[in-house]
Amino acid sequence: MKGKLEPSERQKLIEEGKNLKEGLLTLEEDLLKLTDELQQEAQCIPNMTHPDVPIGDEDSSTIRKKVGSPHDFSFPIKDHLQLGKELNLFDFDAAAKVSGSKFYYLKNEAVMLEMALTNWTVFEVIKRGFTPLTTPEIVRSSVVEKCGFQPRGENTQVYSIEGSDHCLIGTAEIPVGGIHMDSILANSQLPLKYVASSHCFRTEAGAAGTATRGLYRVHQFSKVEMFVLCQPEESDSYHEELIRIEEELFTSLGLHFKILDMATADLGAPAYRKFDVEAWMPGLGRYGEISSASNCTDYQSRRLGIRYRPSEPPSSTPKKGKGNIPTQFVHTLNATACAIPRMIVCILENYQQEDGSIVIPKPLRPFMGGLERITPKSQ
Repeated sequence: MKGKLEPSERQKLIEEGKNLKEGLLTLEEDLLKLTDELQQEAQCIPNMTHPDVPIGDEDSSTIRKKVGSPHDFSFPIKDHLQLGKELNLFDFDAAAKVSGSKFYYLKNEAVMLEMALTNWTVFEVIKRGFTPLTTPEIVRSSVVEKCGFQPRGENTQVYSIEGSDHCLIGTAEIPVGGIHMDSILANSQLPLKYVASSHCFRTEAGAAGTATRGLYRVHQFSKVEMFVLCQPEESDSYHEELIRIEEELFTSLGLHFKILDMATADLGAPAYRKFDVEAWMPGLGRYGEISSASNCTDYQSRRLGIRYRPSEPPSSTPKKGKGNIPTQFVHTLNATACAIPRMIVCILENYQQEDGSIVIPKPLRPFMGGLERITPKSQ
């Protein structure tokens, strides 16, 4: 076009340029569509599973350990709904009018109990070498996806914000997982151990029935979450550390619970192995899940782009100088230190007294101004 051309030749090249530009736009649109389809298909591929994980559905899960024994009651026991109503601790009816079903108001001592559980748990986990965090509770949909959760679809548990590419978090695991996104960590920084306090929001699509009534399954709740980033060869040992911390916390609150090694069908996409904790809830007459601890290996870190540079190259890699040591993906683990509503269920139902009062577990009393029990307001 810069040379001397006949007008007809110039016009021919101009037309050819237009056609190339239009063709390129079409190809770019096709590429974006194909990339999106490929990404959706790739997200259907779950993590590998630990060789010791039981194969099958939830009923195939095995019991690793039982701790404590059920409280012995010499009087007719009540569930947390009845106890909460009689002690004026929460209001589901008013919340249903304001927000809809599965929302609630906490009132009076239940508010203090939530704060006590949060603060006690955070302080206990800090003692074990974890860095405390509070997190954003709105995150980009892409971060949710990279952590292994599906923000879209009929059965999604994620609340999406209309008109934006953002979601409400269902667990602090998501924003904590994203804190080191697209970064290379020094070997000396690992392990990174965080304990995060946040609100969590879940649609609980398909969840209904008497087994999920009251505070057991709700749309919004407070939770304290532990999260670890470590070298690959250390993730199994940190998984054991996380479940041990959970056991220590729940034992100190005097709960009876069992620890399960969850079967393959119950793992979820990111988990390589998952231990669940189910506590005895006498008012509900069953064990209920209060916690889990998952080793996600490098499933999340690959998607989030979290690497570290080892101090020594792998034995299979030729030594070419320290600056050329290849990076590796970290392993990530998460564990629930305290899911507040379910812990309130456990405390109310296990510590109920014949006179209608609730004894506060000793570790929580300093965080409740020394309060030793919740008593009926008429007393």
